[in-house]
Amino acid sequence: YAPAQIVRDAREHGVEIRPIDVNLSDWDNTLEPTEGKYCAVRLGFRQVDGLREDEMEALMVARGHGYDRPDDIRRRARVSRRSLELLAAADAFGSMQLSRREALWSVRGEASGNTLPLFAAADAAEQGQEQAPQLPIMPASEQVLQDYQTTRLSLKDHPMSFLREAYERMGAVSTREACSLANGARVQTAGVVLVRQRPGSASGVCFITIEDETGIANLVVWPNVFERFRSVVMGARILLVKGRVQTADNVTHIVANQLIDRTGDLACLSEDAYQDPLKQALDRADEVTRPIPERKGPPPQRSGGRHPRNVRVIPRSRDFH
Repeated sequence: YAPAQIVRDAREHGVEIRPIDVNLSDWDNTLEPTEGKYCAVRLGFRQVDGLREDEMEALMVARGHGYDRPDDIRRRARVSRRSLELLAAADAFGSMQLSRREALWSVRGEASGNTLPLFAAADAAEQGQEQAPQLPIMPASEQVLQDYQTTRLSLKDHPMSFLREAYERMGAVSTREACSLANGARVQTAGVVLVRQRPGSASGVCFITIEDETGIANLVVWPNVFERFRSVVMGARILLVKGRVQTADNVTHIVANQLIDRTGDLACLSEDAYQDPLKQALDRADEVTRPIPERKGPPPQRSGGRHPRNVRVIPRSRDFH
């Protein structure tokens, strides 16, 4: 199961999930006492892509009664600035009352190397305190995208919740509504792809699980439909499905007739889309937003480089063939 799916199921059963924090997390997920029936689960540093276990062990050993500033971690635990940036990008400085942007600003404002011996011996900061700048507030949808990019899940919300109004205008219902319809009813729904399975014993039938903010839906894709929409099935991160509800023995599936790749809708959740709402409505062929340069000579070679935020927004599904 994907981490986001496990966390969602735990929360639905009354388990509190607490975010990664430099002053509170261990490498692994841990249990913390609560006043309720169940212990809370504190997410561990291992959930942040790119962190080194040895550096996080050093952070925990030097933590003592806690860190007050990001620079304390670099100075006392000798954690690299790269790891501090990963922690800041994962919004792991909540106990310092620092937002994601404030933490990144603080980390990138410090020296990139190890603390100079004089300051290390005195356990003192190399730079004095400066007045914090007023950074723009990151939209909630961008927060969720950043969470998924760095930790493969978000405790704040689900990406589909920000697209719900647009999908309702298209006639797409939530997965919960779709699975509650009568057997044989026509339905249109969408969600983030969690799992694709095409077992050899299923005679070419493909099974897909999609998720939105209300739950999951299991799709059945017959071989003829799979062949028509192969590229969509194999590549989509957000999938819109049109089909019929099939219920038997209290198990509900959606038998797909048409599959549409809606991964591009993730661009509507970025901060750029909020600052210029009509930008995402323009066609890709619009030459004002995407001008065609005049070229002489051979076309340039593609470097394959992408904006860091676009490297991975929604994690890849768990596929079994």
